Amino acid sequence: MSQSPDILCIGSVLWDVIGRSASHMRQGSDVPGRITRLPGGVAMNIAMTLARFGLRPALLTAVGRDPEGDELIAACAEMGMETAHIYRSDDLPTDRYMAVEGANGLIAAIADAHSLEAAGAKILRPLTGGALGSADQPYAGRIALDGNLTTHQLEEIAGSAAFAAADLRVAPASPGKAQRLRPFLTHTRALLYVNLEEAGLLCQDQFTDSATAAAALVRRGALRALVTNGGQRASDADALGVVTLDPPEVLVTRVTGAGDTFMAAHIVAEAEGAAREDALGRALRAAARYVSGDTG
Repeated sequence: MSQSPDILCIGSVLWDVIGRSASHMRQGSDVPGRITRLPGGVAMNIAMTLARFGLRPALLTAVGRDPEGDELIAACAEMGMETAHIYRSDDLPTDRYMAVEGANGLIAAIADAHSLEAAGAKILRPLTGGALGSADQPYAGRIALDGNLTTHQLEEIAGSAAFAAADLRVAPASPGKAQRLRPFLTHTRALLYVNLEEAGLLCQDQFTDSATAAAALVRRGALRALVTNGGQRASDADALGVVTLDPPEVLVTRVTGAGDTFMAAHIVAEAEGAAREDALGRALRAAARYVSGDTG
């Protein structure tokens, strides 16, 4: 594969174990359904969508040298991702994510990304050691970064010269990790992708619509912010104003990975030169197709 990837995807690459049921569920529900195991993680989900749209993503992450890790690396390569820069650990197991989804959405999820966190700065060696860039010659391409890294790692990245020339796209991974992205509120090259809840956590406020939330993030210092709100309007804000669009109405059959699909589709649209409103619309349509089950 080419040694010049179109984009770097930094963060969690793991196995998703997802239980889905067509029934409405609540705490304690015991219902029939399907359980699947698929390659997942925020960085992985973004990379899969990018590859499906024809880009060549390279993964920077930590994967164990266990059978699960070997299988995961093979799956990544088969889908067209560059795996040469992945940190393989002899001591750390391959990470996992487990979720339960019902007809009423996500019921519960647990992300076991401890190996990624423990690997620390080792996953960034290609950007600091010369393989892809260095502090003296920083990587100048697109980077998709997820919030599964530790707060310390994200703080270091926000201030690192190795990231100073990149087109940096950042997502929090989950509401529970949203506040890890605070260093990027004042980053001069970062675009934030968050949902309404995550925007509220970053701003220490509560919002009822995406336009207000996106504008608030910009007032807090963000260069640019994209805020989604499930089936409600999504917004793209910067210092020049706010663009807001309604997503297509679809029957929701799955939710895990929808935000990652939105982010990847938006990156692809802008890479192809789409204007802000068109890029937002294309991302919303891609996410709608994903949650409806029309795409893999």
